[in-house]
Amino acid sequence: MSKVQVMDHPLIQHKVNYIRRKEVGSKEFREIVGEIAALMCYEATRDLKLQDVEIETPICKMVGKELSGKKLAVVPILRAGLGMVDGMLSMIPAAKVGHIGLYRDPETYEPVEYYCKLPADCDEREVFVVDPMLATGGSSVAAIQMLKEKGVKHIRFMCIIAAPEGVERMQKEHPDVDIYIGALDEKLNEHKYIIPGLGDAGDRIFGTK
Repeated sequence: MSKVQVMDHPLIQHKVNYIRRKEVGSKEFREIVGEIAALMCYEATRDLKLQDVEIETPICKMVGKELSGKKLAVVPILRAGLGMVDGMLSMIPAAKVGHIGLYRDPETYEPVEYYCKLPADCDEREVFVVDPMLATGGSSVAAIQMLKEKGVKHIRFMCIIAAPEGVERMQKEHPDVDIYIGALDEKLNEHKYIIPGLGDAGDRIFGTK
């Protein structure tokens, strides 16, 4: 079964709580989403493997540590996931970025794919799929399925706010994908919005309604 980590870092909790406020405007909301993504990336990469490497400082030679093995990729689910990319890249600037476009059918609430563009070597990378909200789990389950069909084997999922229903569906459909969550909320309402949540993350990031 996948690992589910709800972030307990005080800075993450503080910033998530701050952007829940309805009076926070899109510029501030967007900036803080990026900060949260960077802090979550720091926590979620704690178990990346290291290797010894010999370097030379201005004083002498030494053996230090650097990341080993697989390279990293960040794949946002459009459009709201874009808000997390710069924060992730501030921590792992060498990562490549792919994009998956899904929208939720207003009748069925099921995801419909409209775009997918991934780095050519994505199947060799450790891929972080990012989306601010994990509500029903439909979009994230579909996006991860798309990645698996394209040969990606090492996938992690990162969101700022999740509902228990979405976490449960993700674990059922993709038990091999670890999930990193900024805050785990109470439930979904009848319109499939997270309660208490923060509204529509995409609208708040981009200032649309």
